[in-house]
Amino acid sequence: MIVWVNGAFGVGKTSTVRELLELIPGSTVFDPESVGEYLRQELPPEELATVHDYQDLPAWRRLVPEAAAALLAQVSGTLIAPMTLLRQDYRDEIFGALAARRIPVHHVLLHAEETILRKRIEADEVDRQARQWRLDHVDAYEQARGWLATDAVTVDTAELTPRQAAERIEAIVRSGSARCRIVQDVVADRDTLAAAVLFFDEQDRVLLVDPVYKPGWEFPGGVVEDGEAPTRAAVREVAEELGLTLDPAGLRLLVTDWEPHRGPRSGGMRLVFDGGRLTAAQRAELTLPAAELRAWCFAGESEWTGLLPENKRRRLAASLRARASGQPLYLEAGGSPADG
Repeated sequence: MIVWVNGAFGVGKTSTVRELLELIPGSTVFDPESVGEYLRQELPPEELATVHDYQDLPAWRRLVPEAAAALLAQVSGTLIAPMTLLRQDYRDEIFGALAARRIPVHHVLLHAEETILRKRIEADEVDRQARQWRLDHVDAYEQARGWLATDAVTVDTAELTPRQAAERIEAIVRSGSARCRIVQDVVADRDTLAAAVLFFDEQDRVLLVDPVYKPGWEFPGGVVEDGEAPTRAAVREVAEELGLTLDPAGLRLLVTDWEPHRGPRSGGMRLVFDGGRLTAAQRAELTLPAAELRAWCFAGESEWTGLLPENKRRRLAASLRARASGQPLYLEAGGSPADG
């Protein structure tokens, strides 16, 4: 397993983890920052110039779970990762990839109020550039506190020594209260067939869901199982994800989209069905599985363009055109085959 010790830059993660190593037998420190240092050495300068932080590099977010899995295969016991992770979508990407590898993550947040945190950073014996870096990120930590407080178990370090904070973390890990509830969405090693269902409200806004195991928002739906009809898969996924009961005969095909491989995820055929409008009563009964979905929302075009990745934006736009015309569309990579 991995104990991910999160918190603001300068809160005391390194000193606390040093103590935690003595409290968790057979534990090993895994510092994701070392992956960033590797990329700084290997990537061309023009690539590095596109980001201000190595966490913004997709390669870093892909390599961290790979490196952790490789290290766990080499050493037995627990990995302790002292790493500031303030973006929820990056958390979803990394923790989701670890869950897909059947690696449980215990997420603990070391916290100190802003005035205390700034005093600690000012008193820390580091060079001026490192001190300023930490101070510059205090505001980002405060902005992330909302989701961090929900996702991680907080240890307030205001009155604690590093040893005492480590003892708190050890007890939390032993209790299991910090273990992330996250679906083990195993990445397929071959092309898949998937079915999604679009639902609408009275304003024709589309319903989107926010997965906890990958970044970005998504349509309700999932992979069609072997021997399963796509409409049956759509009905099953909607029941599992939203708690809605559908009649497969009531689904209308909008789009068939061939999706190429993107990053570690497989490609394949993606079917999009029209599930119709949800009444106020149906919306009130929506139930999300906590280990899979964080939230749902109805989004108009001005909103879903900022929530969905490009391939899904194109697929949704085509689905809306098909819904308006009454004619289903065939796409490749989100566009007309002629576009390729």
